[in-house]
Amino acid sequence: MNSLINIIWYTLLVVVLALNNSKTRSWAAGLNTKITAEQKADIVERLPGQPKVGFKQYAGYVTVNESHGKALFYWFFEAVDKPHNKPLLLWLNGGPGCSSIGYGEAEELGPFFPQKGSKPKLKLNKYSWNKASNLLFLESPVGVGFSYTNTSNDISELGDTIAAKDAYVFLVHWFKRFPQFKSHDFYLSGESYAGHYVPQLAEVILEGNTIASKHDHINLKGFLIGNALLDDDTDQRGMVDYAWDHAVISDRVYYNLKNNCNFSKKNLTNACNNALTEYFNQYRLIDIYSLYSPICVENQTETRRNTQPPLIDGVSPRLFSRFPGWHRKPSGYDPCASDYTDAYMNRVDVQAALHANVTKIPYPWTHCNDNITTWSDSPSSMLPTIRKLIAKGLRIWIFSGDTDGRIPVTSTRYTLRKLGLETVHEWKAWYTGSQVGGWTIVYRGLTFVTVRGAGHQVATAKPRQALQLLKHFLSGKRLPSAPPS
Repeated sequence: MNSLINIIWYTLLVVVLALNNSKTRSWAAGLNTKITAEQKADIVERLPGQPKVGFKQYAGYVTVNESHGKALFYWFFEAVDKPHNKPLLLWLNGGPGCSSIGYGEAEELGPFFPQKGSKPKLKLNKYSWNKASNLLFLESPVGVGFSYTNTSNDISELGDTIAAKDAYVFLVHWFKRFPQFKSHDFYLSGESYAGHYVPQLAEVILEGNTIASKHDHINLKGFLIGNALLDDDTDQRGMVDYAWDHAVISDRVYYNLKNNCNFSKKNLTNACNNALTEYFNQYRLIDIYSLYSPICVENQTETRRNTQPPLIDGVSPRLFSRFPGWHRKPSGYDPCASDYTDAYMNRVDVQAALHANVTKIPYPWTHCNDNITTWSDSPSSMLPTIRKLIAKGLRIWIFSGDTDGRIPVTSTRYTLRKLGLETVHEWKAWYTGSQVGGWTIVYRGLTFVTVRGAGHQVATAKPRQALQLLKHFLSGKRLPSAPPS
């Protein structure tokens, strides 16, 4: 009898495995010769210093404006397990003008982190977000990282509108190159200035879907943004209150800012200018992106750390963006991690493996493009767009590392209060194992999550919690409100 049961069990197992294998084969089968060739050209066989992995990765260019010679660079990782069953997630970093490969992939939530050393070496991130989804990184807008244009005026004309439209064109063409992912649930994600990029791209996608053919329809389901720039007034006001509450600035500086700065206006008085100068001087001493993390003090990086990138005219928030301290680049929780990424991404063999820099761009790869000095349009508030997207029924989560001084949790809470949404589930702690991971509140149409002990780059500081947050977002499930029993 037991032998018969074992035979039946084994037969069922073989059938199930055969069906799964058949599904996997059929998922990628049927691609025409042109598409197969394009995918083959973009496949990344093995990067210098890369540990062996079982998932596929692709990298390369997608042209978004042929007449201008404008192309955006991407790096794509299939999910670690069953990519045919997993959603697709696009990650965008902010700036504007910073690379989602330099920060997002290489230092936050991607599979590979460059390491220190004379020989190239990549560390495998065991909390990579491709544990939960197929994961796509895009260097956007044009001019960022390896993305390029042959028309110089394109750089001076950049702004929110162009960034969103180019990203949309990229996605339409990318799905034509990878049609096996077209039917997957698609989500947008990012951090910082992606508080502009992500909602604006979501809006363009939804508008495009109303007129696109079924072949160009994008299956957008929602978005997830961390420490997001959303509203000039509340973002700036929250930064000041957070700095005072966390003992970064004195009472005198705090009250000078409160009395002399109107954060809902664009004009800067002399008194406000002086107060903001004192405010940013304090953040020269510590990492504004992560208050309690060390700063990089290695000799070879000291000059670069103290050199501020150029100001970007016309970008939000209007008052703070006039100060070099606002444009300071994050350094990561290994405070010198960005140095390792710089060195790795500028290696000729790495670029060849990634099919990058094919036009021999006349400047080195950097985390943020210092040549982007003007920004043509940047709304002072993204709240009207957020309201519109809530009404469209998208799943929207906003999260905030609570040690970030750059776009602090205080700012985001002020911003969400401005939305005036009905509370569905009150403020409550959520857990990672037996420890509090942060707090969360569910509004009608939007979920807000804090991540305890994380700064601006949440996935870098708290990778386990960040992956847990992503999994619950993708499944549409609330985070656990109690430790396991």
